[in-house]
Amino acid sequence: MTPMKSLRRVAVYCGSADGNHPAFLAEARALGKAVAQAGMGVVYGGANVGLMGAMADAALAAGAEVIGVLPEVLAGREIAHTGLTRLESVATMHQRKARMVALADAFLILPGGYGTLDEMLEIVTWSQLRLHAKPCILINTLGYWDGLLAFLDSTVTAGFLKPENRALLLVASNAEEAMGRVMEQVT
Repeated sequence: MTPMKSLRRVAVYCGSADGNHPAFLAEARALGKAVAQAGMGVVYGGANVGLMGAMADAALAAGAEVIGVLPEVLAGREIAHTGLTRLESVATMHQRKARMVALADAFLILPGGYGTLDEMLEIVTWSQLRLHAKPCILINTLGYWDGLLAFLDSTVTAGFLKPENRALLLVASNAEEAMGRVMEQVT
């Protein structure tokens, strides 16, 4: 990957639930604060619940620009965060993902469920296809992603994923380390 000249925003993919351990919410809040302290903004799914809401609130409280991108199908569920710098409404989940990619210079992934996995796998696939050269970093809170990482390693062993493409998904143990890796891209 070629280094970027400057970073403006990170996309954060994460769950709309809190998870069952306080460390998940704590890490989401730490990430929001770390992004703001780095002088960057956040783009995320636009919800006010779960890790998404906690991360956005922490980033806002620390002075970051926070842009939410919410599909119309979710807007009626009263989960839209109304205190953001900007909340964009899009028609579909596909448009949400494309818009987040357009607005972001790096991708950080906290724990989450199917939606988070979908976003993470798509963005890493796009990196593999050379549709972007932006860092993709999993934040492995409490070893949450260990099973997925072991699976991905097995895809290399089985010959379905090249080692250099496996290396496109970086791993950080916490928000501070993840932001350090993002800032390494600034030249």
